[in-house]
Amino acid sequence: MKNILLLVLLLTIGTLHAQEINWMTMNEAIAAQKKEPKKIFMDVYTTWCGPCKMLDKNTFSDKEVIEYVNKNYYAVKFNAEGTEEVDYQDFVYTNPNYDPARKGRNSQHLFAHALKVNAYPSVVFFKENGDLIQAVPGYRTPQQLEIFLKMIHTDDYLEITTTEAWEAYQKNFKYTF
Repeated sequence: MKNILLLVLLLTIGTLHAQEINWMTMNEAIAAQKKEPKKIFMDVYTTWCGPCKMLDKNTFSDKEVIEYVNKNYYAVKFNAEGTEEVDYQDFVYTNPNYDPARKGRNSQHLFAHALKVNAYPSVVFFKENGDLIQAVPGYRTPQQLEIFLKMIHTDDYLEITTTEAWEAYQKNFKYTF
């Protein structure tokens, strides 16, 4: 009986762990790309942002989103007002105006500024070599995020060069989440 309970406990722990996005820092993702090239999916958030918390709760907890992101991307969680040093393309980005005593909004990190992120949450996509693809601002449900995850992963975005092409892509996209 003890063996069965132990097995159930271990399977439950493994299942709970498997149902989370494998978040890492940008520096870790860049290092991982050098060993095994893969695109980067970055969640740019702030601690005070309500829609950012909703994205975590409603979208990043979705089973299909978790599985797709973990399989196809290096996932990065980046606080746009935090103090993490990001070594990206021969420059170290910091947040020199960060004020630890400040409550609520703080200074924007220079890396978020360099990515031209001006709304939270935003998701940002990077190529396998670390080059920026695009930032996509705003809260997204799992279904709304799916089209971006798949379009970037499959490189379909390279063919979408006009508004008409984007509209046609959306119309013909087969949602599965």
